[in-house]
Amino acid sequence: MYTMQSWTCIFLIICSMQSVCHCCDWIRHHYGHLSAEYLSLLDQMGGNITEQDAPVFFPESLYRPIDDAKFEDQVRFRNETIYQITKLFDGNMKSVTWDKKKLDHFLNILERQFENLKSCVSPAKIPERRLKRYFKNLNRMVLRKMNYSALAWELIRKETKHHLERLDIFQAKIH
Repeated sequence: MYTMQSWTCIFLIICSMQSVCHCCDWIRHHYGHLSAEYLSLLDQMGGNITEQDAPVFFPESLYRPIDDAKFEDQVRFRNETIYQITKLFDGNMKSVTWDKKKLDHFLNILERQFENLKSCVSPAKIPERRLKRYFKNLNRMVLRKMNYSALAWELIRKETKHHLERLDIFQAKIH
C-alpha cells in the first residue's frame, strides 16, 4: 500500500518538474529571440525614439527587488509587465504614424510572450499594485492627457522600450 503511494508521489513530482523544466527551456531558448525581435520592431516601426521624457517617472524601484527574486517571481513580474504594455497599446491609435505591419507584428509577439510566460507560472496571489498603478498613470498622464496624439504614442513607445530592455537585464541573469 505504501509502495503504491510512494510511486504515485514520485510520479507527480516528476510530472510537475517536467512542466517547470519545459517552461524554463522555453524561456531560455525562445524568450530572448522573441525579445530581440520585438525590440527591433519597436525601433523600426517609427522614426527615431523621442528624446523627450514622459511625465511619469520610470518605476526603477519596482525592478530592483525583482533582480534578486526567485525565478518564478521574475517570470510573473515579466508577464505582468508585458500584459500592462499590451493594455497600453489597446488605446486610440488613430494619430500613430508607425508602420502598421510592424506594429501588428510587434503586438503579436508581445501577446505570444505573454501567453507563453503565463503558462510557466501559477497566477500571482497578490498582483503587483504599484506596477499596475504606474501603467495606469502612464495611460492617464500621457495618452489621455495628450489626447492620444502622435507625440503621446512616441512617449509610450520610448517607455515601452525602456521596460522591455529592463526586463532583458534580469533575463540575462538566468543563463
